[in-house]
Amino acid sequence: MKLLGWLEKRLGRYAPHNVTLYLIAGQSLFYVLYMMGRIDRSQTWLSADLLLRGEWWRLATFPFDPPLSNPLFAFFAWYLFYLMGSALEELWGAFRYNLFLVIGYLLTVAVSFLTPELPVSNAFIGASVFLAFAWLFPDFQLLLFFVLPVRIKWLALLTWIGYLFILIFSGWQSRLLMLASVGNFLLFFARDIVVTLRYRGRRMAVKASRTAGGDAGYYHRCTVCGITDRSHPDMDFRYCPECDGQFGYCRDHIFNHNHVKR
Repeated sequence: MKLLGWLEKRLGRYAPHNVTLYLIAGQSLFYVLYMMGRIDRSQTWLSADLLLRGEWWRLATFPFDPPLSNPLFAFFAWYLFYLMGSALEELWGAFRYNLFLVIGYLLTVAVSFLTPELPVSNAFIGASVFLAFAWLFPDFQLLLFFVLPVRIKWLALLTWIGYLFILIFSGWQSRLLMLASVGNFLLFFARDIVVTLRYRGRRMAVKASRTAGGDAGYYHRCTVCGITDRSHPDMDFRYCPECDGQFGYCRDHIFNHNHVKR
């Protein structure tokens, strides 16, 4: 994370803003061209075999390959991508969000060279944006197909189950693409995941101790407002990976606090 902060200080001013909107605009254009028969999808997909034959322009067209399905599903996919991508950019800033996408892009290109004869989809890059959003905003309620309300953490859980299925039963290309999409997620969230799982495990131990008549104190406390898991048992507490130390924050302050630096 320190390296990320160092890079952001020196390169952050060059990061383009609203990249999500540009990607959706490009994909929409390609979608229309596909539907009109002006171009064929085989002209834009990513294939290392074709790259090695000199078709390097595929590196530029690959991110704009749209979800080819009925227009309603494509619109819904773009709506979700814009909603989640814009939220991540607002939270992280343009530099970190762009870096997240670039890492996913580079990992996907690298995987394509491991299976050069097969075309590679950009769908897993979009899925990594979804997983990042779901990790940061687990209680966000999404109207699935604009009708069915569901918390996004349950959709993310289904996605992880699907990834496990791919890892066990799918071919090597699908496995590698899945691992590539998880790669940028883990680079950004590995420390946060470890800290959260560690403290959730200890929280369960504390609750068990209280049930047995042990320690009646709190375990989690928000560094900003001071509320605890004792005073607010339904509050979700998280630990900030950018603070130097194990500083907990409630749901209202995990994304709205000054990072503690020692």
